[in-house]
Amino acid sequence: MTHSRFLDPVRLLAPLAVLLLVLPAAPAGAQNQPPAGAQAPQGGARFAWVNSQLILRQVPGYAQAESTLNAEVAGYRTEVERMQTQLDSMVRDYDRQQIALSPSTRQTKQQEIRDMQQRLQQRYNDLQDKAASRERELVAPLEERVKGVIEGVRAERNLLFIFDVGAPGNNIVAADRTLDLTSVVVQRLQTSQ
Repeated sequence: MTHSRFLDPVRLLAPLAVLLLVLPAAPAGAQNQPPAGAQAPQGGARFAWVNSQLILRQVPGYAQAESTLNAEVAGYRTEVERMQTQLDSMVRDYDRQQIALSPSTRQTKQQEIRDMQQRLQQRYNDLQDKAASRERELVAPLEERVKGVIEGVRAERNLLFIFDVGAPGNNIVAADRTLDLTSVVVQRLQTSQ
């Protein structure tokens, strides 16, 4: 049986889905201050970055959403483990009895095991889908709020892009820390509660 995301300890709730917006072109030390004018910075960077994983963990309401999801997933995990135990028991019983079984009874038992495996796999897939859907339901409003704040910072600072270094599969291996707007976004999220 393949490992499921929801059967592992629940990862951080869904990271922001796309590379977000370009971050500020403010000089070092001036990141927490709004720009003097609406014009693009002269000779400054027109992009910045955030770590959505860190931001999302600090959004008011995230801990409650994670707790709710963890509780629901624990129930799913228990159900799958119970079904797996039943299947394991069926296989052990078959292994002990197969020599004494007639060919037709052996085929019947094998089919019962295959049927149970299929039911287990189907239920496992259904619960994975249900967990993913519930995760989206709980996290989507938080992600939208984060995206709104990031867009506001981007517009305020007249940036072209804000990259998300916390997104899965990002290719950023090094970045100038002066372009990190993570703390600015977190601060705004916490004060706008």
